[in-house]
Amino acid sequence: MAKIAINIATGSLQQAEMIVGIDLGTTNSLVAIIHPESRQPIALKEHNSSSLVPSVIHFDGTGNVTVGEEARKYLETEPQNTIFSAKRLMGKSYNDIKKNADFFTYKVIDDNTDSLVKVQVGDKFYSPIELSSFILKELKQRAEHILKTPVTKAVITVPAYFNDAQRQATRDAGKLAGLDVLRIVNEPTAASLAYGLGVDTTEEKIIAVYDLGGGTFDVSILKITNGIFEVLSTNGDTYLGGDDFDRTIVEYWMKQFNIDQDELKINKELSQGLRLRAEEAKKHLSSHEEFSVDFNGDRLSMTKQQFEALIQPLVNKTLQCCSNALKDSGIILDEIDVVVMVGGSTRVPLVKESVSKLFGKQVNDTVNPDEVVALGAAVQADILAGNNKDFLLLDITPLSLGIETMGGLMDVLIPRNSKIPTKAGRQYTTQKDGQGNMRISVFQGERDLVKDNRKLAEFNLANIPGMPAGMPKVEVSFLINADGILVVTAKELRSGVEQRIEVKPQYELTDTDVEKMLLESITHAKDDIAIRALVEAKTEGEQILDVTAKFLTKNNELITKEEMVATAQAMQNLQLALTMDDKNLIQTKIEELNEISRPFAERAMDMAVSGALKGRTID
Repeated sequence: MAKIAINIATGSLQQAEMIVGIDLGTTNSLVAIIHPESRQPIALKEHNSSSLVPSVIHFDGTGNVTVGEEARKYLETEPQNTIFSAKRLMGKSYNDIKKNADFFTYKVIDDNTDSLVKVQVGDKFYSPIELSSFILKELKQRAEHILKTPVTKAVITVPAYFNDAQRQATRDAGKLAGLDVLRIVNEPTAASLAYGLGVDTTEEKIIAVYDLGGGTFDVSILKITNGIFEVLSTNGDTYLGGDDFDRTIVEYWMKQFNIDQDELKINKELSQGLRLRAEEAKKHLSSHEEFSVDFNGDRLSMTKQQFEALIQPLVNKTLQCCSNALKDSGIILDEIDVVVMVGGSTRVPLVKESVSKLFGKQVNDTVNPDEVVALGAAVQADILAGNNKDFLLLDITPLSLGIETMGGLMDVLIPRNSKIPTKAGRQYTTQKDGQGNMRISVFQGERDLVKDNRKLAEFNLANIPGMPAGMPKVEVSFLINADGILVVTAKELRSGVEQRIEVKPQYELTDTDVEKMLLESITHAKDDIAIRALVEAKTEGEQILDVTAKFLTKNNELITKEEMVATAQAMQNLQLALTMDDKNLIQTKIEELNEISRPFAERAMDMAVSGALKGRTID
């Protein structure tokens, strides 16, 4: 006799498997599903509470983590232990964000390199992937509590402008939270689905989606024909959003009360307090003419007119992106059928008016701009679950494909569930001076270490011209054609040396094999990510030791005896840390070595610059 699951809370029949849609946002995140009876997308919430979970994480002194409304309470009282806007750090290096580093009231590690940022809380180091996984874990638990059923599969949305590294980081965060991420969907596509655009498979429509969230902006021009979504162009800025509106208000008040940047750097409570009052002002001025509040004995005030004058340059930036997207799409203004507004920041009247004026038509904002993306993700999840037959889903790759990188790590070039045909490429370089060969090992699977995945092929890129480590640029490209045949090409771009190999279709895996590999990737996610983080920390540590040793030899005369002794000690401490399996200890010793070596590295840079300018006139 078959067992039928009933949700005790609602009395409705439960589906055997629930795939949820998740909007992982800069400011707020939420989960949505298709209601099993009404077949309409709904955002999950408990009773009268909000569907929105603030994307805020708090760490207490004993290592406990809280997420959401509970964590928000600590933004002012414990700014250094409370993380907000983690999405802005996804797939970013410190060099990408250093212009705006003062915005964060927590410690973002500056190692002055192109490696991905880390956040330090106490003596622990977290990557944006780990931080985002805490938010996703909270959403997963919340959904399970409301639905009274396990939730293991999800569709997660990202800005259309997110690059490969940012998409992979989002996928990894999902995996670490115990979710099998079936698809990463562009937020504009999700928004269009939520509006029901493209559900009528007989219609053809051209849509502009204007998406201004807390930390990111993008605009996409989509063409929908017979239920197939085609992105004609996308443009935007992964570092522009409501957070920046808040910052202009903070800067206005700083000028008004003679608060300088250094004071904000030191006084994190003041910095966070001003930021939160600015956010309050922005929301208030969307429906009122004036805002004022008492703060630390001062009266902070602003009129709607002043606010609009402050943010006008930022709004203009978004309009320029819209014009660029139109130009790239080859579409003229009159051909746009609908302009859809997405993201909480589109509630600002000036934004709505400006976009409406640019496109010459009323904007469509009938669906809650905070929920629209998650609702669309739920529609996409429903399509993947096979409950919605109106849409064509193109053939996809069953498992991720990638190559082995230093430390035996799997670097994914084509994530699982990518539509085929597809192509992806990434650049790599050599680790040793004069290295003439590079081994390219191709693997399939979801685990972080290649030893736990399935090897598909291996070949050697020979005859790379002798160059210093890091100089050769080797582009590895994966192309899966419509028959599912994978062609792997490796090419050294400076010399043109090239090698390619074909890997046969479907890779002889049964459905059971695929299921087993997916299950293992979720089961071992925590261990895998921990091992990956340790391997990456060790690799970074070894590279820094190598670079520092070379620098000391070359610039001996620039360094004082005291600096030499301190550096040698720090190098020894790092060397010792590398023998222990403790990622946080290694990161701490890397940070200590960076602190000691930074002053004389800057001295060497100054001398090099003045040497280069000697004898030249500057206009």
